Amino acid sequence: MTEPLALYVHWPFCAAKCPYCDFNSHVRESVDTARFGAALRRELAREAARLEADAPGVRRKLASIFFGGGTPSLMPPQVVADVIADATRLFDPTPDIEITLEANPTSVEAAKLAEFRAAGVNRASLGVQALDDSQLAFLGRKHDAAQAIVALEAARELFPRLSFDLIYARPGQQEAEWRAELRRALALAADHLSLYQLTIEPGTRFATEHARGAFALPEDDDAATLYFATGEEAARFGLEPYEVSNYAKPGAESRHNLAYWRYGDYIGIGAGAHQRLMLGGALHAARRHRGPEAWLARVEADGHAVTHEETLSTQDRAREALLMGLRLSEGIDPERLLARTGLSLEQAVDPAMLTACLEEDYLRWLPNGRLAATWEGRLRLDLMLPALLR
Repeated sequence: MTEPLALYVHWPFCAAKCPYCDFNSHVRESVDTARFGAALRRELAREAARLEADAPGVRRKLASIFFGGGTPSLMPPQVVADVIADATRLFDPTPDIEITLEANPTSVEAAKLAEFRAAGVNRASLGVQALDDSQLAFLGRKHDAAQAIVALEAARELFPRLSFDLIYARPGQQEAEWRAELRRALALAADHLSLYQLTIEPGTRFATEHARGAFALPEDDDAATLYFATGEEAARFGLEPYEVSNYAKPGAESRHNLAYWRYGDYIGIGAGAHQRLMLGGALHAARRHRGPEAWLARVEADGHAVTHEETLSTQDRAREALLMGLRLSEGIDPERLLARTGLSLEQAVDPAMLTACLEEDYLRWLPNGRLAATWEGRLRLDLMLPALLR
């Protein structure tokens, strides 16, 4: 109850579906933005009322708002402004509240950046993905490298904080090429970058094409080389890997995403959004209907579109906290783990596997008593965690 909340707002619409994307995103010829905006605000009001009923007279602090998608830069700026106004009225915003909006660097969306800034957004996250036109075409992006640079320069002038995404380990990508592209990006980024390895997600167009041999991804050793090169180049510009795929200068970390990784309370509104909230002394996990039209109909009828909500057991809470926390360079704080989940670190992990991971230098104890993954361990998190957790 003493920790600030985070608020995630999902806008599920895109101008086109990227071939690698498995997010809850949908292409529509037209969208009734007024109805969808009103429904977002209604879901937000419902969650605020639940928290008020759980602790009458206690107003929770709000540390961050994140507009994600989909493509939230397709939202009317007035809808963004209305959601921000409601959120900062229903909760007590911290003095340094972080309000992020994801945007694509097409000329149409870049033209709206000033309006989003006026709406209250103070951090932009641009989906650049590559600074090579042929690679952008392969990734199904609707902008070219020149447009991306123009959008980045415009965003840098407008927003106090700026991040953008790049995808690496693309077919045929060589280390020298990636280093050169990354240096170019880092010269533009200044304080934060999200750098994701291309993976094949089930149900995507890339999954179909990859299965029939249309392209091949780098082998594991080559992908690992690119990963280590990523860290080296980011460090040259003063950006540290505070999470597996995220690099920032000190103080420029995404406070919203840190709320997830530190396993804090967050509200999620919009089609397909998830949330974790402490209510009645128990941690409640909820998710909402994924289909935009069905979500809208349910909200208009019932005030929300939650399709599943459960109280998480201590074991589930500890498992989730470890899955998230070991992605962070700061690692897991055993005292916070116990307070948040009801289980100690010793109760949550397999002792023999923990010893093995420490001996193999995949995990290490930090001087402050936290448990953290090493660089080598981060490469193996997906394989290591199922064996490590009880």
